[in-house]
Amino acid sequence: MGNVVVIGAGIAGIQAALDIADHGIHVHLIEREPSIGGHMAQLDKTFPTNDCSMCILSPKMVDVERHPLITIHTCAEVEKIEGDVGHFLVTVKKHPRYVDESACNGCGDCVLICPVEVYNRFDAGLGVRKAIYKPHPQAVPDIVIKDPEHCIECGLCYDACGPDAIKREGTEQIITIDASSIVITTGYTTFDANRKTQFGHLVLPDVITSLELERMINTSGPTGGKIKRLSNGAVPKSVVFIQCVGSRDMTINRPYCSCVCCMQAIKNAILIKEKNPETDVIICYMDIRSYGKGYEEYFERAKALGVKFLRGIPSDVLADRNGMIMQVENSETSEVLVLHPDLIVLSVGIGPSEKSGQIAEQLGIPLEETGFIKPVHDAVDTVSTVRPGIYVAGTATAPRDIPDSVASGGSAAMRAYIDAIRTRSV
Repeated sequence: MGNVVVIGAGIAGIQAALDIADHGIHVHLIEREPSIGGHMAQLDKTFPTNDCSMCILSPKMVDVERHPLITIHTCAEVEKIEGDVGHFLVTVKKHPRYVDESACNGCGDCVLICPVEVYNRFDAGLGVRKAIYKPHPQAVPDIVIKDPEHCIECGLCYDACGPDAIKREGTEQIITIDASSIVITTGYTTFDANRKTQFGHLVLPDVITSLELERMINTSGPTGGKIKRLSNGAVPKSVVFIQCVGSRDMTINRPYCSCVCCMQAIKNAILIKEKNPETDVIICYMDIRSYGKGYEEYFERAKALGVKFLRGIPSDVLADRNGMIMQVENSETSEVLVLHPDLIVLSVGIGPSEKSGQIAEQLGIPLEETGFIKPVHDAVDTVSTVRPGIYVAGTATAPRDIPDSVASGGSAAMRAYIDAIRTRSV
């Protein structure tokens, strides 16, 4: 009794777990991926300061791992939640890693010797990973996971593992946690750019998404931080960003602004200009929404570096003999421009994760029409739900940037802490 369960270990879940645990309450942090960190771990820099994303996130991840009052459950999913505030029973299914977690030291010898290479979801498909792997170098916990679907059982990893930590078989575990309150921080998913077929994603090799560009710019990513065309490996002479792909679009039930896309595009445009000043960068937009502290100054910084802003969204991206061609009308001047970019970046919007909907359905918590979890009030109380003792934070309720997600996680943490204290005093 008096425990708190936090579902989802992105930046909002990490912040919530740390805030609760620092107040003397035991936290069970549940994450379905092999490592905590969420989407923030995939980013290169953060706006508007251009601080290294992992330089901010990694210390928090380590603090979570070392905290005596936080228990991390990775490769785990919530199966069922029963009970009421003060006495929830949370049933968690923990999927096997095929690795002895207490013996593995994360040395990576097994990864180096593995001959199998498959699609790497963490690198947004731009890179590959082995059949036994760590999601990224700063993964927490710092242990490997074996992918049984792609493992060919060659036996090399068993021989290479000094601690003899790799298992040939694994079984699922069912864990039941008694909790006084629950914080849902299940995060978001990025829009599938293939749904907007006019832009040619996965058809034209030099049309990529904003997440793919993040992994390309990142020095620990598949290209070592080099921005290049996927068609020939050359440095692009011109890059065009197309905004609002999967946002502010009534035809696909996404009428909302995804909050981060404008600033993410400006950030990456700045990084491109800093790495390759001669590259021509254009951002095609509906409206630039630079609403936060220091954001407008960041926008002006991009313009000073030579980033061009074109108010208009192209209708199609087509292939031609020179690469790609697109036509766009500048709605400020009514001038129709024909562009031949070497690289096109689709700024994809963000939406609710599938897990959010599943958990909300289990708990009888209503969803917005867009699929986000509905809080009690969009302005007055953004973390409470209709179920007492269950709180929601981060991008589970709406698109948010990192500072807002951290603030939201902290707010939900204090509400959960109050419930835990009340339970203890009963």
